[in-house]
Amino acid sequence: MRDLVFVGYIALILLLAFKRPFIFTLIYAYIDIIAPQRLSYFMLNSVPLSLIVFALAVLGFLISDEKKDVRVSPRWALLLVLVAYCGYTTSVADEPVFALEKWDWVWKALVFAAFLPLTLRTRLRLEALALTMVLCASALIVTGGIKTSLGGGGYGVLVLLIDNNSGLYEGSIISTVAIAIIPLILWLAKHGTIFKPDWRVRVYAAALIFACLLIPVGTQARTGLVCIAVLAVLLLRFNRYRFFYAAAAVTVAIMSVPFLPQSFVERMQTIENYEADESASTRIAVWSWTLEYVKTHPFGGGFEAYRQNKIRYDIPIIDENGLDTGMIESSEKEIEDEGRAYHSSYFEMLGEQGWPGLAIWLIIHVGGVWRMEVIRRKYKKRGRAEEDWVAPLALALQNAQIIYLVGSVFVAIAFQPFVYMLVGMQIGLDTYLARRRKEAAWRPIKQRRLGSEPTKHMAVA
Repeated sequence: MRDLVFVGYIALILLLAFKRPFIFTLIYAYIDIIAPQRLSYFMLNSVPLSLIVFALAVLGFLISDEKKDVRVSPRWALLLVLVAYCGYTTSVADEPVFALEKWDWVWKALVFAAFLPLTLRTRLRLEALALTMVLCASALIVTGGIKTSLGGGGYGVLVLLIDNNSGLYEGSIISTVAIAIIPLILWLAKHGTIFKPDWRVRVYAAALIFACLLIPVGTQARTGLVCIAVLAVLLLRFNRYRFFYAAAAVTVAIMSVPFLPQSFVERMQTIENYEADESASTRIAVWSWTLEYVKTHPFGGGFEAYRQNKIRYDIPIIDENGLDTGMIESSEKEIEDEGRAYHSSYFEMLGEQGWPGLAIWLIIHVGGVWRMEVIRRKYKKRGRAEEDWVAPLALALQNAQIIYLVGSVFVAIAFQPFVYMLVGMQIGLDTYLARRRKEAAWRPIKQRRLGSEPTKHMAVA
């Protein structure tokens, strides 16, 4: 029965998309985020759903969209360069079988991100994509928030829509994404036009933000706590009463501690005693291995190259009071492991794509922070009522990018499709505004030409 419901729902929205082909793009975003194939028992799993919808989105763009003034940017070109480079490293990967499995979804994420700016030609489309991404992510976030508020959750225990540990269904990833989309939720609640801001929109936005903040508690992901701290700093950046709100935020954080699960508090305390935490020590050991590895493999080892690592390290034994038992040999425990993942997007890029891949990746993402700052400042100064949504959207996308860049220090999400949709939206906003500025610059010239033609004809007559 559940399969029939999903098939019927997707068939219905696909029919709607044939009338408005841009909807195919939104449907692909929905499929990529929610992954309804995982929720299906058989019917949706038996067809390449995402590939079919992506093909329809491209076909709809080619048939129905205006293409005479399609604009691209250097970051758009770098996305294609990264696709080509990853394709090359996959062809010479150290772990060819596993590399092909990862390449199968990575190229789709990068190509879709490059496709988005071509079709995001209006404010409505930009907003529609932002709304689709937020609502699709909220399907997981609201579920996790409700379970957390009812006392569920735990590290590796919180089940969202299904019991799955990949993509946005993984605890650390959904924690990072949940906090990163809060700036977009705030923008939609204030500047949205699809659902015009009223008390219902504001109430739902507040409830959704609360659910986003609960996700790191439910998943007990330390990365989520770090992302919340980064978000708090970013929101205070342009606040006129930043000291008052900072004091209020600290007060609320302190008062909420007694209501937090004891297991969550204990896990967050391991941030301070990271040297004695086996998970944190393993990450540091893997990062050290990666730095040694790229000395002899500067172009990386291709996807999943970490599977060949073998690491050994010592961690101090901490007593029940949280104190080191001493710096003698018996107070340390030797750990041996192999095939441990990077647990960092930076080292993921370095180990798999080498120094060139890391450089391209950093330019794409850090370049996004810079371009959104340029747009924010430019449109903040213009002060036009019809453009009052631009600077806040640029700021929201910038804040989301910064939260991702900080969170990805501790999570290997260098190719997370959701993040590349944000990148595509950034490039789409940039190229859309550039096109609008060009049109505005040519408009007075056209008007002068049209205005001069009657005078010329009258003179001739």
